[in-house]
Amino acid sequence: MASALSERLSRIVKEMRGQARITESNVTDMMREVRMALLEADVALPVVRDFIAKVKEKALGQEVVGSLTPGQAMVGIVNRELAALMGAGVADINLAAQPPAVILMAGLQGAGKTTTTAKLAKHLIEKRKKKVLTVSGDVYRPAAIEQLKMVTAQAGAEWFPSTADQKPVDIARAAIDYARKHYFDVLLVDTAGRLAIDEALMREIKELHAALDPVETLFVVDAMQGQDAINTAKAFKEALPLTGIILTKTDGDSRGGAALSVRAITGAPIKFAGISEKIDGLEVFDAERHAGRILGMGDIVALVEQVTAGVDMAAAQKLAAKVKSGEGFDLNDFLDQIRQMKQMGGLSSLMDKLPGAMAAKASEVDMNRAEKDIKRKEGIICSMTLKERTRPDIIKATRKRRIAAGAGVHVQEVNRLLKEFEQMQGMMKKMKGGGMMKMIKRMGGMKGMPKLPGMG
Repeated sequence: MASALSERLSRIVKEMRGQARITESNVTDMMREVRMALLEADVALPVVRDFIAKVKEKALGQEVVGSLTPGQAMVGIVNRELAALMGAGVADINLAAQPPAVILMAGLQGAGKTTTTAKLAKHLIEKRKKKVLTVSGDVYRPAAIEQLKMVTAQAGAEWFPSTADQKPVDIARAAIDYARKHYFDVLLVDTAGRLAIDEALMREIKELHAALDPVETLFVVDAMQGQDAINTAKAFKEALPLTGIILTKTDGDSRGGAALSVRAITGAPIKFAGISEKIDGLEVFDAERHAGRILGMGDIVALVEQVTAGVDMAAAQKLAAKVKSGEGFDLNDFLDQIRQMKQMGGLSSLMDKLPGAMAAKASEVDMNRAEKDIKRKEGIICSMTLKERTRPDIIKATRKRRIAAGAGVHVQEVNRLLKEFEQMQGMMKKMKGGGMMKMIKRMGGMKGMPKLPGMG
């Protein structure tokens, strides 16, 4: 969705350059492109019509301010309206209740409710410092209870046991009683899904809601579901007083029109978005930042957050102190750099958050190849002895053959890694004793810059 809309907008922006005013004619041209991009992204037709009408109303006759072109001004209007369509800003989760605060997870089978329940548990433990209990009310899918047990353990929360022969309402009541007696802050209730909406599902979840009186009723929806998400959203809205939406699989497809449709249909704010399959792959949904991503403006804030979360600050400070004191930068340090990049989610995850123009430039590098190259380098260094990592100068022909065999690569790969290491070691030496600024100045005239791990 982001790429399609971004491409269409950039094309119309170029066409509108040089015009002094936003007119009905150029607004109509741009809106045609936006409409087609939204429909291709599987946004519901009523939502598209309403969105286009609002943008037209805001745009017509607006003067172009300062150095902005009409195209840029229009992108600004579209950006604001996209953010408004998805809820404008951040909608925080509500935990203001007598403990335990009960959160009911609702949605169709396959939307990712169980995994999302564990992701939310991890988020509440780490970001909100809450003691979290999870329980499964899915007595129909044999593996559902065990799956929740497993992912809850990964999240660091506690799991309340349930069995397939129990009634969901009885399970929920027992879990609440246990949570109260053991002073849990939050109880997350995973519910049964179906392959399609049916009366039995809705009746059961209504009964659960009445018995639990949850502080949050979150609708979990697959961002790739497209037009079907609308019918699902309507059915759940009629059955339950939804308080929020969690979008899953937002990293999986370029269409993702559910992000724009579901908020408009249910009236409930999007509170979280699943950004990867990892247990920590859940982020608080920010409508303005998501609108920026859709329009190819990137999400630099999320990029900084991702880098900060992935960087081991203690290790970074240790390396900085080492460089400053003039101690040798060895292959252990090089390995740490590679592993920090992996912790940040890898190159492709970082590229997703770059603005369109930068991402397009970066995409000239084969990301899959670069990721494999990083893993290969890690394998080569891990095949070395501690002595070899500390003193790379002792790695001669015989050792290179042994290292290559251990890592499953050719000797040339070992030579290439050692050459890259020498280049980086040279850079580190130049940084010693305040030589960093001199080095940066010299780089302006350098033809062969040392490459980052994985980019060569």
